[in-house]
Amino acid sequence: MKLKAILALFFILIQFSISLAQSSQQVWNGKKCAVVLTYDDALNVHLDNAIPLLDSLGFKGTFYLIGYADGFKNRIEDWKIAAKNGHEMGNHTLFHPCDASLKGREWVSPEKDMSKYSVRRMIDEIKMNNVLLKTLDGKSKRTFAYTCGDMKIGDTYFMNDLKNDFVAARGVRSDMHNLQEVDLYATDCYAINGQTGEQMIDLVKKAVTSGKLLVFLFHGVGGEHNIDVSLKAHRELLNYLKQNEKDIWVAPMLDVAEHIKALQTKK
Repeated sequence: MKLKAILALFFILIQFSISLAQSSQQVWNGKKCAVVLTYDDALNVHLDNAIPLLDSLGFKGTFYLIGYADGFKNRIEDWKIAAKNGHEMGNHTLFHPCDASLKGREWVSPEKDMSKYSVRRMIDEIKMNNVLLKTLDGKSKRTFAYTCGDMKIGDTYFMNDLKNDFVAARGVRSDMHNLQEVDLYATDCYAINGQTGEQMIDLVKKAVTSGKLLVFLFHGVGGEHNIDVSLKAHRELLNYLKQNEKDIWVAPMLDVAEHIKALQTKK
């Protein structure tokens, strides 16, 4: 009797595991998990290093652009080409303000101190960047990335007044969630700074096993920023994603966010 009970329990566990796997595949566009590759700050290395590799593998990334950044202003035509080729142009504000009142923010200049902004100024600058980005891709639907992960002006969550302008907004907190747990206006991610390809691939394996959304946040890709990932590590990650495409849905933030929104609404 004891053996029968153990076998019955084992059978139930197997069925439960199969059910979970099937459920996650139904959730993530027929795959076991979703991975979004995001790149912040409109850097030259995104155009020179990241996009060529993404294109060679058939992947589309999400690029959160700062309207006033040199890497944007000096290469507008290149960003237009990237948009035409299917990469997402996301909003990362006009001037990249951050809250200088927080610990460790001594590097923030007075002109870009978000703690000195009014809510109206923040909203106006973000909306103006949307106008600028529309000249690149002609699109009205867009996602946003909080600068430095700062979501408030004083005690006010400024995104509350921008939800009609954005499908989703990405933060900087390191975590991954299943579809129903995702907060579209505070989407978590893993900010990459010096991790190896193996370390990033381990995150992907965790997402596959758990059936969750994994968002990567890159700044420098082979240089140009003090927050950086090596070309080798970045290439290893993308090659792994390509080799395991049957299990992993790799798509821009906007596509994944719209998918999540549709399914969360059905619940």
